[in-house]
Amino acid sequence: MLGSVELFIAYRYIKARKKGFFAFLTTLIAIGGTTLGVCALVITLSVMTGFQQDIRTKILGIQPHIYLTRTDGVLFDNYREVMDRISGYDYIKASSPYIFGQSIIKKQGYTQGTGALVKGIDFQSENKLMDLKSKLGKDSILLDNEISEDGILLGNELADSIRAKVGDYVIVMFPSQMSSVPKMKKLKIEAIFHSGMYEYDTTLAYVDLKSADEMFSFDGGVSGIAIKTSSFDKATKFAKDLQEKLAYPYRARSWIEMNKNLFSALKLEKIMMFIILALIIIVASFNIISNILLLSVEKAKEIGILSAMGFSKFAISKIFFYEGIIVGSVGTVLGLALGIFISYGLKNFEIFKLPKGVYYVDRLPVMIIPADICLVAICAFAITIIAGLYPAYQVSKLEPLEAIRYN
Repeated sequence: MLGSVELFIAYRYIKARKKGFFAFLTTLIAIGGTTLGVCALVITLSVMTGFQQDIRTKILGIQPHIYLTRTDGVLFDNYREVMDRISGYDYIKASSPYIFGQSIIKKQGYTQGTGALVKGIDFQSENKLMDLKSKLGKDSILLDNEISEDGILLGNELADSIRAKVGDYVIVMFPSQMSSVPKMKKLKIEAIFHSGMYEYDTTLAYVDLKSADEMFSFDGGVSGIAIKTSSFDKATKFAKDLQEKLAYPYRARSWIEMNKNLFSALKLEKIMMFIILALIIIVASFNIISNILLLSVEKAKEIGILSAMGFSKFAISKIFFYEGIIVGSVGTVLGLALGIFISYGLKNFEIFKLPKGVYYVDRLPVMIIPADICLVAICAFAITIIAGLYPAYQVSKLEPLEAIRYN
């Protein structure tokens, strides 16, 4: 029924141990240790993968796939010509000019202000890149989906910090090129957006491109061109191709390159967590080794009988090797099931809230990837096989006839 005599005997040995409390307890500890190790590994990988995916989604929700800028210090005043040129490339799906400028924003009537990065955009073209409309609150008062020249959009955390809401007026202070005294402009909050990324929601504000041009004295130029490609995963490849075609003084940087340190840190952390938690499974494998060695002592007489019946030492060692695989496999399967169950619970119920000012996201993201589950299963099973080899080898060294004589 189980495929071989050795496997059947191994199964019977494990089943028979239920009658002895101590032997049964050691088997449960061996299974439980593997279960907990595998479960912890599944949950950790699911959370780490969730962090990577959630942060990537939020970054792409507020950043374009490629930033195209000039490196010679000259204003990007021929951006329309460049946009027309790159629109013919197959992988370019949309593009939009933008202006970046530093400012201080405060609510009208209040003295307290906060630093902010003002981004001048054409709302319609920018919306094609990152779907800004979906991030605006329901109280938005944008007319015809355009930011007026006297309007501004604030991140929700930025708005909260200056106690402002839609319809309020804010004073934007920005550097003057002609004087050391900063210039000021009164703007009306036409919408508040929520990107889900604390870093952006607390520092970013949108204004109309013409308004930004006037504020920062760009004289019809822009800071650069934001580009959406056919595949965000291939953005680095597309940026390199764009760089080669446009050449100096243009520079194309992908979102992957601009967030390289963040994703490298997350990847390294995931690898290190995998290694550390795999050690738990290795520790649990020692319980499997001790359990099989204990069984070999208990079954010394049976080993002698099997030898007398014609079983070779190799066949007898296989019995105890199979026991290790059975114990490890049961622990692995239970660990995978428990880990997936808990991961789904963490995903569907927001049990843990994260401090917004500490993490990039405000909740615990979880993503279960079959490849991660398979990796955990393979590693756990491999450790189990290795754990079963040593006691099986020790059993093969026993002298069965001597065991029968003294038992």
